[in-house]
Order: sequence, then structure tokens, then C-alpha cells
Amino acid sequence: MSESPSAPAAADSSDDVRNVIIVGSGPAGLTAAIYTARASLDPLIIEGEPSSTSDQPGGQLMLTTEVENFPGFPDGVMGPELMSSFRAQAARFGAEILTAKVTRLDLSAQPFGVWVGGDDGEPTYRARSVIIATGASSLMLGLESERRLLGHGLSTCATCDGFFFRDQDICVVGGGDSALEEAMFLSRFARTVTVIHRREELRASRIMQDRAMANEKISFLWNNVVEDIVGDDKVEGVVTRDLVSGDVVTQPFTGVFVAIGHRPNTDLFADQLALEDNGYLRTFDGTSRTSLDGVFACGDVQDHWYRQAITAAGSGCMAAIDAERWLESHGH
Repeated sequence: MSESPSAPAAADSSDDVRNVIIVGSGPAGLTAAIYTARASLDPLIIEGEPSSTSDQPGGQLMLTTEVENFPGFPDGVMGPELMSSFRAQAARFGAEILTAKVTRLDLSAQPFGVWVGGDDGEPTYRARSVIIATGASSLMLGLESERRLLGHGLSTCATCDGFFFRDQDICVVGGGDSALEEAMFLSRFARTVTVIHRREELRASRIMQDRAMANEKISFLWNNVVEDIVGDDKVEGVVTRDLVSGDVVTQPFTGVFVAIGHRPNTDLFADQLALEDNGYLRTFDGTSRTSLDGVFACGDVQDHWYRQAITAAGSGCMAAIDAERWLESHGH
């Protein structure tokens, strides 16, 4: 994109205005905190609340068991442990971390207003720049068993967890390009991959369908929905219901990958910043700049393609550098 962000009117005369506030604390937000703290910008990172599914402190890695593809950990690392290290590093350099939920953002004028714990009255904080790192939430099936088994045979990321399912019989739930991409990737490791789709036709592009159907490890269970996932501490099977016959069957899968899409966490600013057609935040010219001057975005809230911890961290670095240079250019 080549269009330039618009600039809100400046109204910065208060000594208590923060240079930068970071909303969100996954790999992107915490990397942005590390870089802005080392640049002596005294960042405030508002990391979210543990009870929330859309702004979980530490992001989706807090719900991930072993991470084997993050550079620097040859023996792997637990997701929560990795994010704890990110957090400690940001704090070491002086980033202030607040465990709370941002309830309102006003990006109409600078300094920007940030509300925590409510959306009435004066802003809780004001900031010259804002870095948005609220991530995206995987769409789930809505089953009670998902919360219990996520990270224990149930996953939403084949590239993150596929290696652990070598020579197993597993399934992918979904019918779009993402589902078939997951299935294709998983076929490198699994003995069999069954795609469970609620219709008799896929939504995926024709080229993806052709590739998946030509893969001898991939089969399809049409007109079926997942009613439950069986297992106390690990996946032992999947209960499916045939939408045509009504038959309910327990399938002996030991792994389940839910691939029905992601939803970017943009509710706070969807009416204030430009979005892509798929709802993700739009950034411009290969940078972290959004459609508003002084507002930057990084991580899965603006990345619907890679969605990896390492790329999120890299974009958090970009956002921090972009914010630092923007502040410097505006005399801060």
C-alpha cells in the first residue's frame, strides 16, 4: 500500500502523557516492549486479563505446550515458559506491565486516550503513540472438551504441533484453504489425516482441493460435524454426527486440528483504523504503520498469513522501531 496514514490533531501538553502504550502481550507486544524500553521510551504494556479469551496475557502461546520451532531452544520450550522469559526481559529493561484489559481507545486526537476498567470519564492513560498487538483468536467448535484438551492432542496450528503426531491417525476440522493447508502439512507426519467437513463440497480453492485429494494419506468425512472430543487428559477419539443419516460415531483419532478460521481482535478500534477485507488491521508499505499517524500494529492482529511466534516477534521489533523513529521525528 502506498497511501499515507492520516494525522489526528495534536493536543499534547501534559507531563503525564506516555511516549508509547502497547496493547497486548504476546510475542509481538512483548518484543515491542523490549525494544521501546531499551530505547528509553518508558513503555507501558497493558497485557490483558487471564480470564479473557481474546486478550490472554502472553497470547496464544500461553495455551501451547511444547514449542519446538522457536530459534534458540534446540530442545524445545513450553509456551508459557517462553512467554515468561519475554515478559521478564521486557521488565528488566524498564517496561511497565499492567495486567488489565483495555476497555476503550480514542484515536481521534493526540495524545490518544486509553481506558482501563471502564469506558466513562477521562482516559486512564494518554499516549503519544500506540502499538496494537492484540493478536487473533482461533475460532473453536464451542465444545467444553476443547478447553480441557487444547495442547493435549487438540491444536489450532499444524506448523506448530504437527511434528508431535508422527505415525498417528488424526483429523482436521474445516473445509477452507486453511483446513486443506493444515491437512497437507500434517500428512508429512501422520499416518492418516481425515478432513471432517459439515458439507459435501469444500470451500477451498480448486487447486488446494486437487492437491489434497491427490494425497493418498488424506481422506474426507463429508456432511459430518464434531459433537465431542473424547479423553480426560489427552485426545482419544472424536464423536461425529452425520448430518444426512443422523448416525453418531466415535472415531479413533489421537489428534484434532481445528481449522475453521481466525478472528482478529480488533473490536476496540475497528471503527477507527483501516481494516483489510478479511477484518485484519491494515499496515502500509511493509511497515507497522496503520491508517492513523502514531498508531502501529504488529503480530497476528495484522498478519493473517504467517501467524507464527517468530514472525510476530519480528513485527513487534518493527513496530517498536517505527514508533521510536516517529516519536523522534515529532520532537519527543
